[in-house]
Amino acid sequence: MRIKNSGILLLAAILLFSCDKKRVFDEYKSVGSAWHKDSIVTFDLPVLDSTKRYDLFVNVRDNNNYPFNNLFLIVAIEMPNGFTKVDTLEYQMANPDGTLLGNGFSDIKESKLYLKENVKFRGKYKVHIKQAVRQSGKIPGVQELEGITDVGFRIEQKDQK
Repeated sequence: MRIKNSGILLLAAILLFSCDKKRVFDEYKSVGSAWHKDSIVTFDLPVLDSTKRYDLFVNVRDNNNYPFNNLFLIVAIEMPNGFTKVDTLEYQMANPDGTLLGNGFSDIKESKLYLKENVKFRGKYKVHIKQAVRQSGKIPGVQELEGITDVGFRIEQKDQK
């Protein structure tokens, strides 16, 4: 009976991972128990096919210690020609009642946050992500952002029509 259950679990895992055909790059980095305001998470992207288009996402794992409704991020994409494109982004992370958005069965939730669509790459790129959360009515940023455990970056190949 155990062999049958193990086989079913293995088959389910294979099916789950094979359904992710759009994924080109998907990597997470831990920020520890709190994400310091000066900590920058950097991803070195692989060289991608310049004839294809891609969708970009920031992935975040958070838990019930996250004290805010929103998350503010500064995302910088460093291009091969030396230019850097910087965006300040805001994402909703919780419902009005305080329950976290995202996927997950435990107190850890995973959120796939849309960044850009239809992007073409030509050469080697780097992505830098830092948190820019501030408490209401306060100018300095939150020094240690509790509740965020991992930050990721994902690239998906756009469907060819």
